[in-house]
Amino acid sequence: MSRFGDLLAAVMLTAWVGGLWAIGYLAAPVLFWKLPGDTRLAGNLAGTMFSIMSWVGIVSGFYLLIHRLARFGASALRQLFFWTTLCMLLLTLGGYFGIQPVIESLKAQAFPREVMQSAFSVRFARWHGIASIVYLIESLLGLVLVVRARQS
Repeated sequence: MSRFGDLLAAVMLTAWVGGLWAIGYLAAPVLFWKLPGDTRLAGNLAGTMFSIMSWVGIVSGFYLLIHRLARFGASALRQLFFWTTLCMLLLTLGGYFGIQPVIESLKAQAFPREVMQSAFSVRFARWHGIASIVYLIESLLGLVLVVRARQS
């Protein structure tokens, strides 16, 4: 594989995992902390950032898988890096195309009320919890990728 391809893989990995950590554990909590009276605005901004990060993850995940296969051939299928990347990509796809539409639907059904002050609050809290667990797992798998990338 070319030096450019390796460099691009490193940039993609950095953008994906760094973005996951920065958005999920810094930016989103700060929004809710600094906008305590407007949880709808904080939630909408956080949701937009999570959506952007999903697309970063989708593009990065596909590139990293293709790059790994191009660089190592079939032996890539025996590498933890490959399978961790695939798991992260599947979690990203499931979150963005599976969980996120449910959360958005519940918010839309609750409108004009805040979803947590509506009849949908229990379902919203459940789905938000599932999304948070998926995000945590993806973030921890990202840590594995960062460590494994330095070893290969």
